Amino acid sequence: MVDHTHALSFGAAASDYDRFRPRYPEAAVRWALDGLSDARVVDLGAGTGILTRALLALGHEVVPVEPDPGMRAQLADATPGTTALAGSAEAVPLPDGAADAVLVGTAYHWFDREPAHAEIARVLRPGGAFAPIWNVRDDRLDWVAELSRIAHIGEKSANLIESYTDFGAAFDAIELGEFTHRATLTPDEVLGMIRTRSYWLTASSADRQRVERELRHLLDTHPDLAGRETVELPYRTIVLRARRR
Repeated sequence: MVDHTHALSFGAAASDYDRFRPRYPEAAVRWALDGLSDARVVDLGAGTGILTRALLALGHEVVPVEPDPGMRAQLADATPGTTALAGSAEAVPLPDGAADAVLVGTAYHWFDREPAHAEIARVLRPGGAFAPIWNVRDDRLDWVAELSRIAHIGEKSANLIESYTDFGAAFDAIELGEFTHRATLTPDEVLGMIRTRSYWLTASSADRQRVERELRHLLDTHPDLAGRETVELPYRTIVLRARRR
């Protein structure tokens, strides 16, 4: 079983999450859908709707599903005309074969995979696409690696690719897509982004103070960052895509 304590910690920071978390590059979202147009797409673990809005911008019908009421409320505020369904990856409130695609934006690692795979297969039509997507900071830059260390941000693109090698018997082999993009943030916005991470949200006051102190020192003293009004935070967007058999 998966411990959902951290997964359900984000609702309290829903507004900041929506403001500071990176967007998904259009090329990655298009690749996840593999050429589908006018598709009915489930955004599973939709959070505040960052991926939902990217899908709507491409002209798709989107059904967001999210277990956290705070996140659903923020999604509704930020995404006019869209209401997220209360549900989870292990209990999707949709009929069999209802979706052309199921996408997951930076949430698949919270799923209890075996029951989630069965539910995703159930709601997908045969031949439909399932694609988890992650935005992962590009730790090949030393200051980005240091930021990740200070803030206890653990996921790396290689770990994701190695950890998830199949989606169960109902799905074909996984295909891998990788895309790059950058988020432009002020130093204060970098701190704001870190305050939406699960480690920060569940940390003690002393740990939070330590993280803030070390991050401010990094931002103030690293030669690539000191004196800058904005920071270009590089991301690698990883997409794992498979078809429903």
